[in-house]
Amino acid sequence: MEHLNQQLFTGERALFKARELQISHSVFADGESPLKESSDILLENTIFRWKYPLWYAKHIQANGITLVETARSGIWYTHDITITDSVIQAPKTFRRATGITLERVEMPNAQETLWNCSDITLKHVHAAGDYFAMNSENIQIADFTLSGNYAFDGAKNIEVSNAKLISKDAFWNCENVVVRDSTIIGEYLGWNSKNVTFINCIIESNQGMCYMENVKMVNCMLINTDLAFEYSTVDVEAATTIDSVKNPISGTITAPGIGELILDDPEIAAEKTKYQLAEDKEYAFRF
Repeated sequence: MEHLNQQLFTGERALFKARELQISHSVFADGESPLKESSDILLENTIFRWKYPLWYAKHIQANGITLVETARSGIWYTHDITITDSVIQAPKTFRRATGITLERVEMPNAQETLWNCSDITLKHVHAAGDYFAMNSENIQIADFTLSGNYAFDGAKNIEVSNAKLISKDAFWNCENVVVRDSTIIGEYLGWNSKNVTFINCIIESNQGMCYMENVKMVNCMLINTDLAFEYSTVDVEAATTIDSVKNPISGTITAPGIGELILDDPEIAAEKTKYQLAEDKEYAFRF
């Protein structure tokens, strides 16, 4: 494998169709698509300063790299890429790519990132930006933080553990989602999704978990969460009192208490939802 060290690359398609290269301590400056159509590339401590650095590439290993903000739309149509100990400052990174592994990566400007991608693994990733991971599938996430609205819209087959998400409208239009040991803060969580399970999670949401098919909760804390589960089928085990529940379609809700149960839609058969409430108190029911 040829080794290029301490190089400055300029101009469009600087290393077009490169093969079996190790590139270390180098800078890709002005010039679009420097590694377009490349394969079997090892990148170490290298900086990308301009647009489209890794399009239509495959078999990429990168450690300690930096994509500055102007290296936007950086990794599209690329397959089999691993990035570790790196900073991706550029927005719109990863589009229609597959086989993506990110470990110990900072993404401070991650809006519209990871769109229409598949087979994604994220470990110790910190991201900020709206519309993260839209329409992507087969996603494994651990030790993750995200600040940005509309995360995972339309995504499928997602497993998340040890995460903190500050995200309005997260997990909309999703299918087959499991979230464990995580904190989710944001209004309107999970609308229009099916087969979504939360285990040992802390959730704060206004009008969360509505219009959902088969939403399941195991030992979850619902804090400052009201008007929950409207038009949803539920299997809920809450460890805290739920502020209010509105018109679930069917299922079971187990909780220490419900502040207000709102059953005001005559088209919903209220008896199809069972309630197991632990506290011995009088509840406010609205019919």
